[in-house]
Amino acid sequence: MRFEPVDEVAVSADHGRVYEEGWQSWSPTAWYDVGQTSARPALEWQHLMRFRPGTELPAAGFQASGLLVVEPGTGEPARVYGADDARDEVPTVRAEVVGGRLLVSSDGPVTVRTADDGAAGLAAFGDRFATGAGGGVPRPAPTVWCSWYRYFLDVTERDVLENLDALAAARLPVDVVQIDDGWQAGIGDWTTLSARFTSLTRLADRIRATGRRAGIWLAPFVVGADSELAREHPDWLVGDAGTNWDQQLHGLDLTHPGARDYLREVFAALRSAGFDYFKLDFLYAGAVPGTRHGPETAVAAYASGLALIREAAGPDAYLLGCGAPILPSVGLVDAMRVSPDTFHPEGQDGSRGLRGAPAVVARAWQHGRFWVNDPDCLVARPSFVLREEWAAVIERYGGLRSCSDRIADLDEWGLTTTRRLLSTVPAPEPFVRREP
Repeated sequence: MRFEPVDEVAVSADHGRVYEEGWQSWSPTAWYDVGQTSARPALEWQHLMRFRPGTELPAAGFQASGLLVVEPGTGEPARVYGADDARDEVPTVRAEVVGGRLLVSSDGPVTVRTADDGAAGLAAFGDRFATGAGGGVPRPAPTVWCSWYRYFLDVTERDVLENLDALAAARLPVDVVQIDDGWQAGIGDWTTLSARFTSLTRLADRIRATGRRAGIWLAPFVVGADSELAREHPDWLVGDAGTNWDQQLHGLDLTHPGARDYLREVFAALRSAGFDYFKLDFLYAGAVPGTRHGPETAVAAYASGLALIREAAGPDAYLLGCGAPILPSVGLVDAMRVSPDTFHPEGQDGSRGLRGAPAVVARAWQHGRFWVNDPDCLVARPSFVLREEWAAVIERYGGLRSCSDRIADLDEWGLTTTRRLLSTVPAPEPFVRREP
C-alpha cells in the first residue's frame, strides 16, 4: 500500500476524538481519543477474520476502511474523510498525532468534508453514500427466533419444532423462525443436509403453516477445506479466509462461472424449499486477497456475489449480512450485523463481557441509512448474567430484533423482556440523534 498525505489538523490532546470505521461487521469500530492507538489483532487469524486481510496496520494511530472522522476538540468543525464509492475498491485511511497535529493519509481517493460535529458528519456521510450506492429506504425488519445461541452446531429438527410450538404457546410476536449453522453437511456444501435434518421443505412447511416465515443461515462465500466442494472444485477457491469449524477456510471465487452457477443453484433450492429470510454469514471471505478467475478487484467480486444472491433469492427475500465488508454491502442487503458476537459457547455465563456493544453504539448512525442495524440476538435466559445489560443495548440501538433462547428456558423476566423487545421494533429510519 502506498499512502499519500490527505490533510493536517490541529487537535486538542484532551478533547480531540477520532472515529474509525472497521472493514467488516466484526472489525473494531469506535470513537477514540486522538492520542490513542485503535485496536490491533493479536494473532494472524484475527487479522484475517476480524480486520482487513492483506492490509498492514501501523504501529500507532488509526486505520479506517473508507471512513474516518475527526473532532479536533479545538472548537473547529469536525472533518470527515470518506470514500464516495466502494464498488471496486475501498481506500484505507490512516491518522496519527505528530507534534499536536493529526496527519491523515490514504491509499486511495477520499473526499474531505466538514460538519458541526462528529455525529452530524457521520449522518451526512451516511445519507450521501447510501444515495450513491442506490440503497434507498430500508425495508422494515421482521422479528426473528434464531437457533444459534442455544443449540449451536447441535441443532436438530426436533429443536426447531419444539420452539415453534413454544413461540405460539407463549404468544411471542416472532415473524421468522431461522435455522442457524448445523443444518448443512459441510461449510460450502449447501445442497446436502447434516444427519440431524431430514427435509428442509417439510420443516419450512411446518414453520409457514403457523403464519411465520422460514429463515436459514448459510455462509455462501466461505469454503471449508474438508468440504466436498473444496475436494471437487479446487479451482473455485481463492485466498486464505482463516480457520473455523476445525478446518482451514478459503474464499469462494465469485468471478468463476462455475462458482456463480453453484450459488444460483443453492439459493434456488432454498427458495423452492420455502425459505425467504437468509442470514448470510462470513461474507468477508468473498473479498479476501487472491488470484481470481476474472479481472475484477476483490471488492468488485464481492459486490457481484451479493448482487447474484439478491437476484437468485428474489426481490421479496430478506437478506441479513454478517461478517460483511461494510461499505461495499450498502444497497445489497436489507439488514447488517454491526458488531462481533456478544454471546459465546465458551462463555455462556457472560464471563466474556458484552464484546459487541461498543460497535453497536458506534455504528448506530448506519441504521435507517445503509440498512436496518442488527446488534445480534437477545439472550434472556437466567444463566446469562449480563442479560439485563444486553437487553438495554438492544432496546436502545437494535433495529432488527431477534431472540435466541430455548423458550422453555426463559423465566418470567426473560419472557416479558423478549415479548417487549419483539413488540417494539423501531422504524427503519435514522435513530434520534444520540451522542456517541
